[in-house]
Amino acid sequence: MLLGYFLFGVMTFHLSGAQSEVSEVFAEAGSQAVLPCKCSRLSARIPAIIWRKAGKGTVWRKEKSGLEFWGSDWFSKGNQRVRWPHNQLESGDFSLQINNVREEDGGVYSCRVEHGVLVIEKTVTLRITKVSVSSPAPIWGNDVSITCSVTPWPQGALVRWTLNDSPFEPRTIQTAVREKATGRLTGTWTCVVAYKDQEGRASATLSVKGVIHPPDDDARVYAAVGSAVTLPCVFSPGLIPSDPLWEKLKPGYLYKPAPGPLPASFSASGPLSALASDQSARLNEVALEDEGRYRCSATIEGQRVTRNMQLVVAKVHSSTPSQNTGSVTLTCQLTDTVEVTKYEWVHVIYDLNGSRSVGPILEGKSLSISTTDEGNRGEWACRFYGKDGLLGNVTHHVQQMSGLSGEKPVSVSHNTAAAVGLSFLLLVMLLILAQIYKNHRRRKGIFQYPALETIVHTVSNEREERERNTVKK
Repeated sequence: MLLGYFLFGVMTFHLSGAQSEVSEVFAEAGSQAVLPCKCSRLSARIPAIIWRKAGKGTVWRKEKSGLEFWGSDWFSKGNQRVRWPHNQLESGDFSLQINNVREEDGGVYSCRVEHGVLVIEKTVTLRITKVSVSSPAPIWGNDVSITCSVTPWPQGALVRWTLNDSPFEPRTIQTAVREKATGRLTGTWTCVVAYKDQEGRASATLSVKGVIHPPDDDARVYAAVGSAVTLPCVFSPGLIPSDPLWEKLKPGYLYKPAPGPLPASFSASGPLSALASDQSARLNEVALEDEGRYRCSATIEGQRVTRNMQLVVAKVHSSTPSQNTGSVTLTCQLTDTVEVTKYEWVHVIYDLNGSRSVGPILEGKSLSISTTDEGNRGEWACRFYGKDGLLGNVTHHVQQMSGLSGEKPVSVSHNTAAAVGLSFLLLVMLLILAQIYKNHRRRKGIFQYPALETIVHTVSNEREERERNTVKK
């Protein structure tokens, strides 16, 4: 008899020790956590089950009779936060489900299953992860901190950060990011905690309020000489900036730029803009000297927010046509080429009906063409690209030089002959007029005395009369 009790006690102790387990569970604050407690089915009857939290007492208990009890701390606004899978009890799954977990829910839990004289205990450590932001929508330029917390904190855990699924390395401690609020911080921050063979995650969204377009300082805006361009300055939706101001910054002042005069064609959006958050400006006709840095600023919630941008002006330089071949070199010129990685030229022709045709693409910053070739007349567009695609374009119109064209000598000869013929005819007419004038002057010189003209006429008549009488005799 004594030997039987001894063997039963040893067996019970052995079984209890063999079924004891310790596990880790990570859950993000506000999500659902499932604490595992699975046992092999030992009998057809459902055992007694009790879930406890260290330092808090009973969470949920089910008696062998089927009665259930819940702790008072597990109700939220009349809703029960703790559940267990009724339909899986018969299969030996006694896991505990906690909805809308809170940081205070973190801790050590125990699951005790009683199958008659056999007692199985499992221990689960629930760790609640959370990402906290000092301000979910800070003003551009303000200090912002993003903190990762785990309750209870696992000693020896490794922490890493991602921003919009891309790795982000904090400047100081691993559990917190402290930065000045800028556009690059906008997005979803995720804290990943690795501990033993488990990994916990938590995320938070950060939206920086201020100028959203352009998103960064010193963004470049490209425009061709003679074209119109918009200098963007768009604030976050819902913001109403006050005291907006546009300035052109003088070159040579990097740290404390001094404002200079704005271009003559500059016009601000003013109070009649469709959206108060849009304080963009416009240059109606860009000149080469308009290039440089511009600054847009306004007051948001008592703080001055600024955005600097660079206006890059493009033009096409045409060399002097060659007198022998009529060829010219077109060069694409920009006042700032930092972002430019490639140039290409495209020939665009419009016919009398307005139809547009595009020639082959030619790469290079410069292009040599013959102006005497009728096929080269029309519009030549220089397109320049950066690493992210097209930056802008500038066009140049080529007109045919007829004086150098190989198809024009016949018409030129005809025109020359006509001019020579007209000149000869004019010369003959001038000679005739000169002779008429000369005869007129001679007659005027001889008969300028009327009395003398009468005497001469009388003498001549008398002579003719005497000659007739002599013949009669």
